[in-house]
Amino acid sequence: MANEVTIPLLPCASIDEVAEFYVMLGFTITYRQYRPNSYLSVRREEINLHFFGIPGYEAERSYSSCLIQVEDPRELYEAFAHGMRAVYGRVLVSGLPRMTRPRRDGFLVVDPGGNWIRVVPAVREQAPSSNGLTRALHNAEMLAGSHAAERQALKILERALVREVHASEEERATALEFRDELLERLGLRS
Repeated sequence: MANEVTIPLLPCASIDEVAEFYVMLGFTITYRQYRPNSYLSVRREEINLHFFGIPGYEAERSYSSCLIQVEDPRELYEAFAHGMRAVYGRVLVSGLPRMTRPRRDGFLVVDPGGNWIRVVPAVREQAPSSNGLTRALHNAEMLAGSHAAERQALKILERALVREVHASEEERATALEFRDELLERLGLRS
């Protein structure tokens, strides 16, 4: 077989909120149905996402996720960020919805339905360095991105920044940038 297509079907409480959010990110609504069941499909270039409504669905408790592989996650991030800034005046980094800043392994969008849309490079870069700061940064990104545990991520990162004095300037700058993002998410810095 060739040219198979897989399209995730993700839950939400309101297809209208989800539709508004994805249109803001530059998607086009390709289908919307209200009865007998609410259903929505959106598309942006080759990215297709479909949603089904569940009355009373709690977005904060969602475990729904999908992975989008793209050549350049930063390019897509910038397009999404542009849409958010146009509507909200800023990129939303905490709460629902939200979007993390891009890293070497991509970025995360959490939509109003609580769905975790992970945007990653299509071709993996080199494996991360085995030094302590890089490992701590990776662990902090996973905690903050996948578990919304920003406080724990901040503790791990700050300890590593003190402990790992031999990290390269680039690794240190990347870790400090993520620390600033965590502080902003936690409302400890504007």
